[in-house]
Amino acid sequence: MELKDIKAVYFIGAGGIGMSAIARYFIHKGMVVAGYDKTPSALTRQLEQEGMLIHYEENVEEIPQACRDRSACLVVYTPAIPADHRELVYFRENGFEIEKRAQVLGTLTRTHKGLCVAGTHGKTTTSTMCAHIMHQSHLDCNAFLGGISKNYGTNYILSDSSDYVVIEADEFDRSFHWLRPWMTVITSTDPDHLDIYGTKEAYLESFRHYTTLIQPGGALILHKNLEMKQDVSEGVKVYEYSLEEGDFHAANIRMKNGEITFDFISPIENVPNIVLGQPVPINIENGVAAMAMAQLNGCTAEELKYGMKTYGGVDRRFDFKVKNDRHVFLSDYAHHPKEIFQSAKSMRELYHDRKITAIFQPHLYTRTRDFYKEFAEALSQLDEVVLCDIYPAREKPIPGVTSKLIYDNLKPGVEKRMIHKEDVIDFVKSRDFDVLIVLGAGDLDNYVPQMAKIIESK
Repeated sequence: MELKDIKAVYFIGAGGIGMSAIARYFIHKGMVVAGYDKTPSALTRQLEQEGMLIHYEENVEEIPQACRDRSACLVVYTPAIPADHRELVYFRENGFEIEKRAQVLGTLTRTHKGLCVAGTHGKTTTSTMCAHIMHQSHLDCNAFLGGISKNYGTNYILSDSSDYVVIEADEFDRSFHWLRPWMTVITSTDPDHLDIYGTKEAYLESFRHYTTLIQPGGALILHKNLEMKQDVSEGVKVYEYSLEEGDFHAANIRMKNGEITFDFISPIENVPNIVLGQPVPINIENGVAAMAMAQLNGCTAEELKYGMKTYGGVDRRFDFKVKNDRHVFLSDYAHHPKEIFQSAKSMRELYHDRKITAIFQPHLYTRTRDFYKEFAEALSQLDEVVLCDIYPAREKPIPGVTSKLIYDNLKPGVEKRMIHKEDVIDFVKSRDFDVLIVLGAGDLDNYVPQMAKIIESK
């Protein structure tokens, strides 16, 4: 089905952060957009206000009439939806064109210049940074992001004129293999999703295959010293970046009075005195990658400086909720050991003389089983660790796999406790925290607004 033939689009799993961005694209194009999600959320309510028809009961009768014409309705689903979902079965049995979210994004990379960001971690922040730099430059862009940009209040940017589309390239379920990037950043390849890939080698092979999909004339911007092979087509340029080494890197880094400034070193043009709009140490490296891709496509030095200075961050990515002389409280989506390590490291650099407490909700039984020792090591950089029960997401419990695996492996000297998610609010009320961070990709973030009010009132 060509994009020009589509009159209606139906989403199964409409409330997912990535799915909603595509839904907004089709809403903007004036199509009938409808779908199912398991539970209402702030995001689904926003989509309904924007014109999407959403229901929350798995029921074929709820599918709107406009979405029952198989010649004009595209069905988009997320891999998290089970194969026996009644609505998905209905569309399959009746011959509808059914695509994963990544397939739809792949179509867009064939009709636009796709600027993609892949990697185990860092891809949401890096892609959102790049999208902001491009959008406010003379080039502009469309963007499909994996988080809510604080600059735009959405995970989606639309341009009526730009040929560029910035896409977060997700390796889960090998989704990024549907893309045909013009250029791509690869931030990291630390093994993850081993429930899908099985082995570290298969995970790394998936990234190698991804590099074969870059279009001739484009570019691969690779974090230096990644444990992966690349296999680019003839005519694809390869660059390396990192914090302080590579074709693109930072120099003369200054951290003072809550601000971070550095010089951007590039084979195209060095740009001095970059000011980080979201002054978090890990964002120096993310910023280097974002600026590299933007500069390779023609952004000027002044556009890079303005874009970085005005970048506002992403919801749940080192997201400060309370920041005053007495208390600091923030939320971070970090849910892989390397992400936790970087988050904790940044916290230590920012607040080296203060007591830092983390409340962590592990995400997935398989990830906890595979990396509990690494989680414990990363969390042990902090002064106090509070562990909640594992958030199961799409998984069934695994015997013997609980948060206690992490708890038991925390280093001596770390204050520690385990609590149920439902008791978190009472726990926060009972304490006067110095610096508190909520970590994880589960639903603990639903409690964050209430927690912020409690901390602000102390």
